[in-house]
Amino acid sequence: MTKNNMILSKDNLKGIKVPGLVVPDAKLFDLPEKVLQFGTGVLLRGLPDFFIDKANRAGIFNGRIVVVKSTDTGSSAEFDDQDSLYTLGIKGIVDGKKVEEDIICSAISRVLTAGKDWAAILEFARNPELQVVISNTTEVGIQLVEDDVHQAPPISFPGKLLAVLYARYQALGGGEESGLVIVPTELIVDNGKKLKAIVLELASQNDLDGDFIHWIDQHNHFCDSLVDRIVPGKPDAQTVARLEDQCGYNDNLRIASEAYALWAIQGDDKVKSVLSFAKADEGVVIAPDIEIFRELKLRLLNGTHTLSCAVAFLSGFKTVREAMDDAIFSVFITQLAFNEIAPAIPYKVDQKAAHDFAGKVLDRFRNPHIEHQWISISAQYSSKMKMRVIPVLMQHYRTETTPPENMTLGFAAFIRFMKTVKNAKGEFIGTNNGEEYKVTDDNAAIFAEAWKEEDTDKVVNTILSNENLWGGPNLTILPGFEEAVAKKLKHILHDGILDTAK
Repeated sequence: MTKNNMILSKDNLKGIKVPGLVVPDAKLFDLPEKVLQFGTGVLLRGLPDFFIDKANRAGIFNGRIVVVKSTDTGSSAEFDDQDSLYTLGIKGIVDGKKVEEDIICSAISRVLTAGKDWAAILEFARNPELQVVISNTTEVGIQLVEDDVHQAPPISFPGKLLAVLYARYQALGGGEESGLVIVPTELIVDNGKKLKAIVLELASQNDLDGDFIHWIDQHNHFCDSLVDRIVPGKPDAQTVARLEDQCGYNDNLRIASEAYALWAIQGDDKVKSVLSFAKADEGVVIAPDIEIFRELKLRLLNGTHTLSCAVAFLSGFKTVREAMDDAIFSVFITQLAFNEIAPAIPYKVDQKAAHDFAGKVLDRFRNPHIEHQWISISAQYSSKMKMRVIPVLMQHYRTETTPPENMTLGFAAFIRFMKTVKNAKGEFIGTNNGEEYKVTDDNAAIFAEAWKEEDTDKVVNTILSNENLWGGPNLTILPGFEEAVAKKLKHILHDGILDTAK
């Protein structure tokens, strides 16, 4: 903490005079509490809370958030000390132009700890002005565990949510108007549907009455949602010190994020009317079907990352941004995303929408403020190829009879990256330009065994024909694919990766 600086708080806002900094108006603190949020993490504060804050400043949603800290570790003291205010620094590239914005977010009104403040949480559940529940309790949070809804608090997140709903039902009755819009943001497919199923099962296990279960089912909207924004969290100590010197205030809750932001929510007109904050930013999309957003993200963001990972790493680039600054790699990844992945997404998608998304993906990869390590992206590489890439490759061959040039290079580089030997610790170690690297992959042994062959053609055949690796398809049956991968791999081994990519 920088000495002699004031702490960020409601009372100190009037003393903050920083050019360009968005500071909340005093009237925002008088808005009613409309949202119950499970989780204090940086993704929630950098995405949903950001959208709600923006809407409040525009006079649209006009509601603040009560946050529940579900874990027993830590306390809410940092939020209490700062009146739940925090600075969000947004930096990135949009349409090829640098974007920088700093906002003091005032969407959160208070933070309650489940272990200590359960009575206050249930009291808020009974508030007629409560409309929305948001959560991000990690993927582990949405699981069915044996739980008692009458505990203070219940053990699991679904148990806590059920207790909130039960308290609300008992106080307000089973009318439609007392139902809530519930939007989990945990990174699992069908998160809303799964959460609803668990809550209903827990209600049954707790022998709660049928009318209450009917009210949950009919008058509460559990929405599947997809979130997409890189929120690395609090900047490093050196950056924080520099920012606090410049701003003249200390902020222990300061976070940073990229400029790109998407929150896709599956919902109808009723959901739209409640989640009116969506009107404040085109990054919030409410639609009857959000599968298109999942496919675009999975294929054009994640798939492009995966297919270019080994190409970049074997070229000697440590981070995504480094690779994007290289002319040869930039051409490769652009052609890969626009010319090969976008047309082969295994879902009905407008090509203009796919190209727009691809352009945003490349902007995100070029963000100089985000340091993505390629070696981190390579974790569980083979399963990522199976989930993100193979469906695109198979779709390509439904309309084409020749192998996709850039996907082929990505596949060959992947096989070269997976060339390892097992060390005394049981780790799988690869070597590139004399430097060792560790491969973290549950299937690493399969590749290490395949590479015991000296014949490159046999290595490629063994890997591509392993149906267990790819979830069914034998990739050697794809016209020309095996031969093209083998040719690229030989080129990589003889001339290096960038020469092969030219």
